Amino acid sequence: MRDVTLAFGTKIIQNGLSFAIRRGSIFAVMGGSGCGKSTVLKSMVGLLRPRQGEFLVDGRSYWQAGEAERLAISRRFGVLFQNAALWSSMTVGENVALPMEAFTRLGARDIRRLVAMKLALVGMEHAIDQYPSELSGGMRKRAGLAGALALDPDVLFFDEPSAGLDPITSSRLDELILNLRDGLGATVVIVSHELPSLFAIADDGIFLDARTRTALAHGSPAALRDQSADAQIRAFMHRTAEADPAAVGGSGG
Repeated sequence: MRDVTLAFGTKIIQNGLSFAIRRGSIFAVMGGSGCGKSTVLKSMVGLLRPRQGEFLVDGRSYWQAGEAERLAISRRFGVLFQNAALWSSMTVGENVALPMEAFTRLGARDIRRLVAMKLALVGMEHAIDQYPSELSGGMRKRAGLAGALALDPDVLFFDEPSAGLDPITSSRLDELILNLRDGLGATVVIVSHELPSLFAIADDGIFLDARTRTALAHGSPAALRDQSADAQIRAFMHRTAEADPAAVGGSGG
């Protein structure tokens, strides 16, 4: 992201964002509620065009590219949204198969085989013929992740993956994300305010501020917690009463 401003109408969400994500890293987009974390993620996956600035992927400008090139870049992304984004009227296997049916020329038998493989990666092969309503919250997240892996992406985006999960299920999801990064060599971008998860898996990141509408700091969650000179960041990372209510309170991403 190079000098990016994100806005809805006249409302500026974030201004002057510039940061780079290392290949193979787990990069956290951090900050209090309402600072624009999810909006930044939406821009990075091609759902929101910046008001100004550039989004570069391997040096190629996403928004200056033609439609065909943008589609090719987007196919390198896998996205797990907060609600897992599963069609309730379709089985888990049918949900995971959708990207393969839309973007490949594989036959039904090969797609079924690949779907089973993707589900096996997340420990959900047994649920291929089940419906989302039959699954727990953690199982739906895993099924959604299998769908995000359908086209063998280079970059995985997670929007609040631990939201609504109990601590044990959340910890297992953290382990799964680490295993996928290490096993597949994927780069991971994660939006979250769940500090235990961020400290456990993220090795780089950016801290957004709702009041100034820009990034206050770059670095790993642990480094920001232990070394930041900014009292607001330290308070947020330690979840103390010193945290600025304008940055930590409220609602939204």
